[in-house]
Amino acid sequence: MMDKATIKAKVEAMVAAPSCCAELKEAGERYLKAVGTADEKTEGKKLIDELKADVCTIDDVIGLFTSAKGEELFGKERAASMAEHAKEVKANGGKYCDCLACAPGKELMDAEADIVG
Repeated sequence: MMDKATIKAKVEAMVAAPSCCAELKEAGERYLKAVGTADEKTEGKKLIDELKADVCTIDDVIGLFTSAKGEELFGKERAASMAEHAKEVKANGGKYCDCLACAPGKELMDAEADIVG
């Protein structure tokens, strides 16, 4: 069970992360504005839906960083380094990306019942 203060802190951390995509950032900000209002559960549901669309699996991350697109976006050396990190996460049993946006995002997905009631 995740309490309201922890949920809010996780959303704030997620939207502040440089790796948070625009759509997830927007959903998180809308949720934060709705906390304590009649729209909180509705915005919470939208946030959960966006988290499910945007939180990356570790296999997706590995696929990106080992692709030509990953090299184009991050540079060959950085993409290779990030791919190695992702492979370590997977080898240690990780199923999801551990970046500063995805890590709290996954925790929020796991707390869906606490967010949407």
